[in-house]
Amino acid sequence: MSNLEMEILIKLGISAFLGLVIGIERELKRKPVGLKTSLVISIVSCLLTIVSIESAYAFPGKEGINITMDPLRLAAQIVSGIGFLGAGVILRRGNDSISGLTTAALIWGAAGIGIAVGAGFYIEAMAGVALLIISVEFIPFMIGLVGPRKLREREITLQLKVTDKENIKDILSAIKDLKISIKRVRIKDLEEKKHLIQLIVTVNQKKSITDVYYSVSQLKGVKSVEVESMS
Repeated sequence: MSNLEMEILIKLGISAFLGLVIGIERELKRKPVGLKTSLVISIVSCLLTIVSIESAYAFPGKEGINITMDPLRLAAQIVSGIGFLGAGVILRRGNDSISGLTTAALIWGAAGIGIAVGAGFYIEAMAGVALLIISVEFIPFMIGLVGPRKLREREITLQLKVTDKENIKDILSAIKDLKISIKRVRIKDLEEKKHLIQLIVTVNQKKSITDVYYSVSQLKGVKSVEVESMS
């Protein structure tokens, strides 16, 4: 086995390991793009980068014709093409609620790590993965502890069914008294003189969904409650 072949295998191995780290982080959060996808993206990106670089110097020119190739031409196409995978994991769950952006960004990041390893930037790629994990895992946790109030809150969707429309104003006031901030209100009349109140509210991240459910369900005039966390 030549030195070049050994170097290529080392690059693919490092790329697989770093892709594994990113994949495990997504897998632990039960995201749609997990271990296998991150490994494939990282390894193939690394392989295509190696092929692009090596092929650029494999054809020096014949019969006086000087053939010049961009060593990172394939790598540039990886950055563009990976957007199709990223778009596939972005979901719109409501009028102003979008999920999957972090996963899409990490897909792009896994491709970038593979390109960096394929081009021979091992230390930079390892530092990149370390910073990615810190940015996704530890920084949000620290912001949740010491950051501004708005960054320590999360959004929740509430659907309340009431029978007496005169109680709606009192119910909304009572919800605010529970230290729950109301961002948006939608009221809809149902059959049999029932009314549906749809709310998007913000609460402290430390407050559990069950606490919100128990507090709201005990309000006078509320017949049923449906709670959905948006994060």
